[in-house]
Amino acid sequence: MKLDDLVTRFSGTTENQRKAIFSTLFIAGNKLQTLFDSRIPEVSLKQFMLLSIIRQSQEQLTFTQLGNLLGCSRQNIKKLANVLMKKGFITICQSTYDTRAMCICPTEKVNDYFQNEFFRYQEELKYLFEIYTEEEIATLFTLLTKLYAGIENLEKRGSSR
Repeated sequence: MKLDDLVTRFSGTTENQRKAIFSTLFIAGNKLQTLFDSRIPEVSLKQFMLLSIIRQSQEQLTFTQLGNLLGCSRQNIKKLANVLMKKGFITICQSTYDTRAMCICPTEKVNDYFQNEFFRYQEELKYLFEIYTEEEIATLFTLLTKLYAGIENLEKRGSSR
């Protein structure tokens, strides 16, 4: 089966389009992870995303907070953190706000990495989005932001059951 066949098959009804969008998000996520894992030096895409969030944060974030931001469990963050700590990118320290919680603190290697290696990631992003106009990027950004609201809606529904 070809992609064009799937697009034709699922374009008929709103229900089919919902199914196709959901499938596309899953498949696109897997493809992007595979591509970037093979192209980003020294770290996986998940490790890279964790480092990006830590680097951009104005405050220390706990494993739980980072898991919520990345859409995964605290245990997954702990596994990523242990690998990054062994590579010298982070240290794991006790939260200054909650002594029961652990936080991830970037080392100088994170800054060096983003200054010296990040350009490769930026080049890949440029190629990924070069097929879009600025207006299409703005629309996609708006729609993906709205998707987060839908995910939160689904989470609330699940917690009320």
